[in-house]
Amino acid sequence: MGQTICYKPKSLMMEKKSQIAAKLNEMARKVTDGPVRNKERTKANLVTALGKILKKDGFSGLSITRVADVAKVDRRLIYDYFGSLEGLVKDYLNQNDYWKINPEEIDDIVQNSKEDGGKKLAFDVLDNQFDSLIKNEEMRRIITWGLSEKLPILRELDMKRENIGNQLLNEVFDGHFQGTDKNFRAMYALLMGGVYYLTLHAKMQENPFCGIDLQEPSGQEEIKKALKQFIDLAYS
Repeated sequence: MGQTICYKPKSLMMEKKSQIAAKLNEMARKVTDGPVRNKERTKANLVTALGKILKKDGFSGLSITRVADVAKVDRRLIYDYFGSLEGLVKDYLNQNDYWKINPEEIDDIVQNSKEDGGKKLAFDVLDNQFDSLIKNEEMRRIITWGLSEKLPILRELDMKRENIGNQLLNEVFDGHFQGTDKNFRAMYALLMGGVYYLTLHAKMQENPFCGIDLQEPSGQEEIKKALKQFIDLAYS
C-alpha cells in the first residue's frame, strides 16, 4: 500500500513564514532596544520638543513642565539627562547653531585656503550664514535671544563662534592682508553684521530693505551678489 502524502495549503505556509518573520523582528528589537538607546531617543525627543516651543512662542515660552508636556515624558528625565532646563537649552543650541565650522575642521580649512588667501572661504562663510538664517526660524530665534538677554549660556555660545572665527582670521586672512591699508577684520565684521540684520529684518518685519525684498529669491540673490562683489573688492 502506498504512503499517503499530505500537502499543507500554500496560504497556511505563507502565514507560518510571516509569523516566524514577525517573531525574529521582535527578538531583534529586544536586542537592539535598551536603556542606552531609549535614553538617546528620549534626549532627542526633548531637544525636538524644545525646538517646537521655540518656533511657536520663543524662548519666553520655555519651562521644564512645558518641554516635558510637549515631549510627552516625565519632567524628571530632563534633570536626569541634562541636569536642568539650562543644560537642555545648551544641548539644543549646540545642535542647532548656525555656525557650521567645527574646531576639528580648522586645520583642513586653513590648508585648503592658502592658495587664494582665503577669498573663497570668506564668501562661502557669508553665503552659508545668509542661507542658514534666512531659511531657519530656530536659528534666527537664537540670534534674537542672544541680542535681547545677557545670559551665561548665550555668552558661552557667542564666544565659541568668536574663538573659531578669530582662529581662522589669524591663520588665513591676517597674513594675506598684512602690509596693506585694508583692515579685513573690520570689513568682514560689517559684512557679517549686515547678514545678521538683513535676515532678521526680512523675516520679522517682512518689509523690503533699500527696495530689496528678501522674501523673494531674487532679492536674496541680489544680496549674495553684493557680498561677492565686496569680497572681490577687498581682494583687489
